[in-house]
Amino acid sequence: MDNSRDLDLDGTVADVKAQYEDIARRSRAEAQAWYESKFEELQVTAGRNTDSLRDSKKKIDELTQRVQRLNGEVRNAMDQRCKLEDAVASAEQRGETAIKDAKHKLSELETALQQAKADLTRQLREYQELMKVKLALDIEIVTYRKLLEGEESRWLKLSFALPFSAVCHWQGGLTYSPEPGFASTQASANRSQTSSTRVCGTAVSCSAG
Repeated sequence: MDNSRDLDLDGTVADVKAQYEDIARRSRAEAQAWYESKFEELQVTAGRNTDSLRDSKKKIDELTQRVQRLNGEVRNAMDQRCKLEDAVASAEQRGETAIKDAKHKLSELETALQQAKADLTRQLREYQELMKVKLALDIEIVTYRKLLEGEESRWLKLSFALPFSAVCHWQGGLTYSPEPGFASTQASANRSQTSSTRVCGTAVSCSAG
């Protein structure tokens, strides 16, 4: 029985060993296939990454050149800044008197400006007063002209309306005499007739004989 057990144990070990060897063989095959698949993927990815790396290197070179150029510009700007600061400091040292003079001149100009504004306001007021006087005079002149034109027009109408010649005298009033023929038509040649008409404050006196 011991021999048979030993034989069974050896067979079992052999079976187990064979199974493990089969499992190991299949595992190696699967691992090899997986490795080859991953290697191909990595090759593709590496190709893409190579292109990306090339582009990245190109961009890095461009950025490096730009950074160098900007660094040069920054250095130039800093140099100019230092020069300007020196110039400002020197100007501040020299410019105190000039600033005082400028402030004094500015004060004088402001005073002159205020005086000019006051003079302008006064002249404008005087101009407005003169314009008011001129307007009043213009209105008065126009009024007198219209009165004179109206008086002349009425006088012309009156002179053309009379059926006799008139002798006119401006002596505080208007006096006229009829023609001799007109007097003969009256009822009495010796009768005198007087009529008075008021025109614009001037008495027009008419005498017939």
